[in-house]
Amino acid sequence: MSKTVADIMVPAPIVCEVPGTRNDAINMMVRNKLTGLPVVRSSDGMLVGIVSRRDIFRKFEEDQLSLIMKKEIKTITPDATIEEVAEIFYTMRIHRLPVVEDGKLVGIVTPTDLLKIISGMKTTLTAEDAINTTCVTAYQDEPLTYTIPAMRISDVTALPVLDEHGDLVGIITDRDLFDDQVKDADAMKLLGITDDSDLAGYRNVLPLFYAATDRYLQDDRKVKDFMVTKPMTVFKKTTLTDVAKLMLNHDFGQLPVHGTKDELVGMIYDVDVLKALLK
Repeated sequence: MSKTVADIMVPAPIVCEVPGTRNDAINMMVRNKLTGLPVVRSSDGMLVGIVSRRDIFRKFEEDQLSLIMKKEIKTITPDATIEEVAEIFYTMRIHRLPVVEDGKLVGIVTPTDLLKIISGMKTTLTAEDAINTTCVTAYQDEPLTYTIPAMRISDVTALPVLDEHGDLVGIITDRDLFDDQVKDADAMKLLGITDDSDLAGYRNVLPLFYAATDRYLQDDRKVKDFMVTKPMTVFKKTTLTDVAKLMLNHDFGQLPVHGTKDELVGMIYDVDVLKALLK
């Protein structure tokens, strides 16, 4: 019997409530190392929206959660098939799907839940078959004053970095923009972060705070000062099964794809890998 959403979903997911504030959501994400949350109505627990850290920093001037969250959201029922879920993630390029029953939130499913299935199956589809977006790159010597707006406009959290010869020399993600040995007391105060013991969760939101408030646009730091050098990559003929394993083992949401001459072919994202489950 084919698996259903009920078999893979996370039951009773962590939520935030309306009425509520931006900082309520940020604190919940920080404490639980999450990048997004379903939003329910405090009076009856009904699902009314979903909010991600990127939603918050796109509307950083707003304080009320009801004005920040996405209200028109896609949901799914517990008896839906794995293939149906994969189709939604692959075509809509979203990263969390609330599971509802009679209007009530009963669980949540993410691409990671499906990568676990793909990592254990056999498929002839490769990374080359699944690349689904135009690849936006960064140049190692360009200033962050250019790169951060480019990431924001392109709505990506990671960019492969090229040198003057067009060779892949690194990757930069929004998390790389924050030195994990430093905490910004002013940022924590403005964001209302009350638990400063959880550095991992804090790193999920501070880079986007910097981007939203142009903190990184005030000096001449360059991409090469923050990028991860010699990034892990996959060959264009790597099977989606092996791509899924790498993403799971290293907690990656994306990987650069290279060709026969080590040239950059593109980027493959977790939602692209779900093509392995499509009919």
